[in-house]
Amino acid sequence: MSGQALEELSALAAIYCEPDACEVLAVSETHGITFRIQINVKELLDTDILLKLLFHLPVNYPSTLPEISVNSDQLTRAQCTDVKDKLLEQAKKHLSEPMVHELVLWIQENLKYVIKQPATVCNEKTTLSKAGSTEDAIWMLLLHLDHMRAKAKYVKTVEKWASDLRLTGRLMFMGKIILILLQGDRSNIKEYLILQKTSKVDVDSSGKKCKEKMISVLCETKVQAQHKRFHMFEVKEYSTLDELQKEFEAAGLATLFSEFVPPLLK
Repeated sequence: MSGQALEELSALAAIYCEPDACEVLAVSETHGITFRIQINVKELLDTDILLKLLFHLPVNYPSTLPEISVNSDQLTRAQCTDVKDKLLEQAKKHLSEPMVHELVLWIQENLKYVIKQPATVCNEKTTLSKAGSTEDAIWMLLLHLDHMRAKAKYVKTVEKWASDLRLTGRLMFMGKIILILLQGDRSNIKEYLILQKTSKVDVDSSGKKCKEKMISVLCETKVQAQHKRFHMFEVKEYSTLDELQKEFEAAGLATLFSEFVPPLLK
């Protein structure tokens, strides 16, 4: 991880010093830095748009472009994708030099031209309702975790990530089996995976904070017509495999269960 990246992060934290304006999510010598910046931007009708910009700076940044995710309750998924694409275009112009602040300034000046149409101010329920009506934009992710040593903290972290990224689904415990089933926008699913793999969410055998190294992506696919859409994210415990199977069947995921869950018992 370059000294330039750490210096840039320090400068960004000083610039965006309001509560929640700059949140560091992960700092790693081997994976780089992940952080989120939240800004209010004026668009065509002078409406304030709250933009949530997630940046992942790889270890060889700024020689390599950052990964960027864009979210906003007031923009459509297509508009968020347009913003991300334009930011990456701008990033190429600043390769080999610290660029995040330049990118944030650029989108503050140019958002109104990038989104091309007035944003719709809506609440979370409206956003989820729109998402549910466009099934090909909704994705599903099934993860298997080997263990949780600091269970209470780990569960709280997963719940926060799901809430922040507007993901629904289940965190499921059955004996030694731990599964996370998520549904939501594909970009948010990918952002969750970045957080899951780069953040210190658990502790090792000595009690030291550590990253999740024993996670398996069992399935990542589009939500199909026969699949039930979860309306919230819940943590559930099951005493038998039959109970867990019924949860999957109720959601129209019997095939998913039979393909991926029984092999975990072997």
